[in-house]
Amino acid sequence: MKIEVDDLSRPAIHALLNEHLQSMYGLSPPESVHALDPEKLRKPEITFWSAWEGSLLLGCGALKELDARHGEVKSMRTPNELRRQGAGRAILAHIIQVAKSRGYARLSLETGHVEAFKPAQKLYEGFGFAYCGPFGEYVEDPNSVFMTLCL
Repeated sequence: MKIEVDDLSRPAIHALLNEHLQSMYGLSPPESVHALDPEKLRKPEITFWSAWEGSLLLGCGALKELDARHGEVKSMRTPNELRRQGAGRAILAHIIQVAKSRGYARLSLETGHVEAFKPAQKLYEGFGFAYCGPFGEYVEDPNSVFMTLCL
């Protein structure tokens, strides 16, 4: 598996992000969806990675700098048909390593509250993320779960 910084130009990335957005809007009310489209993922404070096995896209994830000591995990997604093969785990480990190398003290994330998000929550728990309240510009939302990891 090769994890690389991605410029969000390939059709496979657009298809995966579209799958991600459709899923998020299918699971949560619009005001509770915080997933980013490709244009928003191109902002300078966000680094976006994709994971590949040859020409097969295995997943993606991003790191948004909230400030010099705090980052946010964004856009973690594995294609539905390729789940539970380790790509999400590898991407998250990569994001954590980059956050540490940048000198962040904390890495946080927002995910959904419904049952479909439980596997993601378990993945984050496995890396040591703990449940917390809203951070950054987020506000309390019954459809959101917030987690953080001290680095």
